[in-house]
Amino acid sequence: MAPGVHRLVKSAWLPLLSVLLLSEARSVRWTPGDYADTASDALRFLSDYNITAEEVFFNITSASWNYNTNLTELNSRLQVAASLVYQNFSEAWGMKAKQIFSKEVLKSLSEKDRRLFAGVKFLGSANLLQAERVEYSTILNTMESIYSTSKVHPLPNVTWNLEPELSEILAKSRSYKKLLFAWESWHNVSGMPVKEYYSRFVELSNKASQGDGFNDTGASWRSWYEMETFQEDLERLYKTIEPFYLNLHAFVRRKLYNLYGPKYINLKGPIPAHLLGNMWAQSWNNLYEMMVPFPGKPFLDVTDEMVRQGFNATHMFRVAEEFFTSLGLKEMPPEFWEGSMLVKPEGREVVCHASAWDFYNRRDFRIKQCTTVTMEDLFTVHHEMGHIQYYLQYKDQPVGFRDGANPGFHEAIGDLMSLSVSTPKHLHEINLLESVTSDNESDLNFLLKTALETIAFLPFGYLVDLWRWDVFNGNTPPEKYNSAWWNLRTKYQGICPPTRRTEEHFDPGAKYHVPGNTPYIRYFVSFILRFQFHEKLCEVANQTGPLHTCDIYRSTEAGAILKKVLEAGSSRPWPDMLQEAIGTREINATSLLKYFDPITKWLEEQTANETLGWPDLDWVPPIPEGYPDDIDAQLQTSTL
Repeated sequence: MAPGVHRLVKSAWLPLLSVLLLSEARSVRWTPGDYADTASDALRFLSDYNITAEEVFFNITSASWNYNTNLTELNSRLQVAASLVYQNFSEAWGMKAKQIFSKEVLKSLSEKDRRLFAGVKFLGSANLLQAERVEYSTILNTMESIYSTSKVHPLPNVTWNLEPELSEILAKSRSYKKLLFAWESWHNVSGMPVKEYYSRFVELSNKASQGDGFNDTGASWRSWYEMETFQEDLERLYKTIEPFYLNLHAFVRRKLYNLYGPKYINLKGPIPAHLLGNMWAQSWNNLYEMMVPFPGKPFLDVTDEMVRQGFNATHMFRVAEEFFTSLGLKEMPPEFWEGSMLVKPEGREVVCHASAWDFYNRRDFRIKQCTTVTMEDLFTVHHEMGHIQYYLQYKDQPVGFRDGANPGFHEAIGDLMSLSVSTPKHLHEINLLESVTSDNESDLNFLLKTALETIAFLPFGYLVDLWRWDVFNGNTPPEKYNSAWWNLRTKYQGICPPTRRTEEHFDPGAKYHVPGNTPYIRYFVSFILRFQFHEKLCEVANQTGPLHTCDIYRSTEAGAILKKVLEAGSSRPWPDMLQEAIGTREINATSLLKYFDPITKWLEEQTANETLGWPDLDWVPPIPEGYPDDIDAQLQTSTL
């Protein structure tokens, strides 16, 4: 154990003891009773488990919510304590299921009941010893706290948070030095402190997964997709969209070359990561103004109009709710409006990363988001409310089935709504766009903007877990964490670090999902899957015209297909559900490529004389003259 981790866990133990004692009575009440090895008792076991799990899951979710919306040491300890109670519960019921019920009895049950039993037997971190559980939970809380409370201090008495200051700089500034300073500062202040804890976290996480019969945590995560060749299938899937990405990359690189010149942009090399409008270069839509194919056409960003109309966070969520109810789906319950955190509160630290929450009591569902009045956040609001709609639809399933058909399904539902909401047709329908201009040039503008957000994301969405899987399986040891990260980012994204990065740095830790321990491949899957759903729902909604113009708003026929998928949760194998909903058992990029076909052809014309890819693989940009010594003076005089 690293010295810092040892001190951390030791200091956590004593305050936790009193909290654990208070939880003891509850833990006893939540332990399983006595059961015989019969089919009838197996069903009684599942019923008792479900009733108890609702209470336990509500307890841990409440503690996690309190911590995420108020990052105090007390709330951290209470969350760790709740995690330990949850782990004790999982161990008690999982071991009881393993010890009592024979294979013969389990075989006699229905397929759904067997799936529920498999979930109960999955112990996760409950496989760890008690002291290891404390250590594991404390490390996770610490890493998330480091990320969420990290700040940059460019000048005395000046503070830049990730949201909104640093994100706005990455989005709006075109100063090479200011972008470099913001990028480097965030990666150093948020990523480097996490490194001390990450390798020990990997050890504990792997030990927990091995207790469930997996080689490592990566194997455990991949098992959720129920595909023997999941990794190979993903690589084939990525190869189908790679030509489109290469053309987009070459087009963007040329435009950046026109702005920054040959010193900072190599037309045969990767793009410096800080120049793409986003802290992680995962979305490039903030560069749209310099990329727009036909500048004379109306600029499709309704942020100013939202501000002019007096939009606030609550109204943005009401607009999203009305989209879902127009499909015949459910409105938000009163608890949603009473309990959600829709704006960043004053006077306390919170985890701003947007997320949707199911409290497992079939009434309380919430969103945590530091919403700002922008078009981009309007789409995020629809995405997060898509998660809530999923929760509402499957809330009466057993706890073990209250999840997406696979993790990508959950993300795809919210993403799916954005494909309709972002269309000029829909923005006009909800009075945010004065008129709809329908011509080839306007369509190409719209599709390029969408591609800068969607297609630019796909290699990043793919590589984050490629990195983690190799970390978990030992192919990437701690002394190669950062170099392996940048190897993948260069290989798939065609980007490079703008400054020299060493193993002293830990740049994966500057992305929330790594310290937050949230699997990421789900986003890659969802970005493909959403287009498959979109094409089918547009067909059912009797939409005519190109796929990218389709808006399923007010189509109860489309809503009926969605409702059937959402209500089922994870109670059936996802290929069966996909087949029933859209007529195929496979995730493929056919619908995505169809959607973007016009801009694909246009990009191919624009990049006909460009180098596709980055054969100068090892190229990195020079450090600007005077950097970083002159950054203070330039910030003070606002010359950047």
